[in-house]
Amino acid sequence: MNTSAGDRIFSGSIPQFYQRYMVPLIFQPYAADLAARVAALRPASVLEIAAGTGAVTRLLADQLPAGASITATDLNPAMLEQAENLGANRNVTWRQADAMRLPFQDQFFDAVVCQFGYMFLPDKPAGFAEARRVLRPGGTFLFNVWDRIEDNAFADTVEQALAQLFPADPPKFMSRVPHGYHDLAMIAGDLARGGFTGQQAIETVAYESRADTPQTAAIAFCQGTPLRNEIEARGANMLEQAVDVATKALHARYGAGPITGKIQAHVITAPRGA
Repeated sequence: MNTSAGDRIFSGSIPQFYQRYMVPLIFQPYAADLAARVAALRPASVLEIAAGTGAVTRLLADQLPAGASITATDLNPAMLEQAENLGANRNVTWRQADAMRLPFQDQFFDAVVCQFGYMFLPDKPAGFAEARRVLRPGGTFLFNVWDRIEDNAFADTVEQALAQLFPADPPKFMSRVPHGYHDLAMIAGDLARGGFTGQQAIETVAYESRADTPQTAAIAFCQGTPLRNEIEARGANMLEQAVDVATKALHARYGAGPITGKIQAHVITAPRGA
C-alpha cells in the first residue's frame, strides 16, 4: 500500500465535516470499544496517537481513573484544534506530533492507543517501533485499522459511485489508505519488525453504521475525509456533483433513509514486553 503526503492532510473544513458526519457514522462505536479496552488496563499514563477530533480522547477522559494522565496527539493541527475546542471533562494535554517521530522520552507511557491512524503511515514498522519506544516495560499498545473496503458498505458504495463519475481517473483514497492495511499477516509481521515480538491479539469487530439519509453518508465521505482533496483535484467545482452521485448510489442500494450498512475493523492489542 502506497500513501502520499496528501493522504495525511485533514485541513480546511474537513475537520468540521469529519466531526459532524464521520464520527457518528463510523468512528464512535470503535472509539467506545477501544476506550473500554484501555480503561480495563487501568494505566497511569496514556498516549493517544492520531487523536483526530478526540472521539477516543473524550471517552478515555470519562473512563480512566482521575489520577491517570492523557496526552492526545495528531499530525494535523486543524484536527487537533477541533478536538481541543470540543474539549473533555478533565485535563488533557493536546500536542501536535508525528507518529513517526514522537516527541517523548523513552519508556514514558503505560499505554499507547491509536484509532484508525496507522494506515496513513508511510513506514508502519518504524511507526510501531516509535510506539514501543515510548512504552514502559509491561505497557500495552492498542490500535485499530479498517478491514477491506468490501466489508465496509457505505465506503465501498461511495468509491464505486465516484469511479462512475471519474472513469478515467477514479479516486481511490478510501481503498488505498483507510481500507488499504487490513492483511492480518502483514500487520503481525510489521508489529514484529517494530519490536512487538510477544503474543499479539487481533480481533475482527463488526458494527452497523447508520445515517439518517443517504446524503448524510455521502457528505461524510466526500467532505469529511481527504477523499475531498482527490475530488477537488479533478475539478474545483466537482465536489457538489460527487456528493450528488454518491447520494444517488447510496439511495439506490439502501433506500431513502434512515439507512444502515456494515462496518468492519481489526482491533490489535500488543504488549511491549520487557
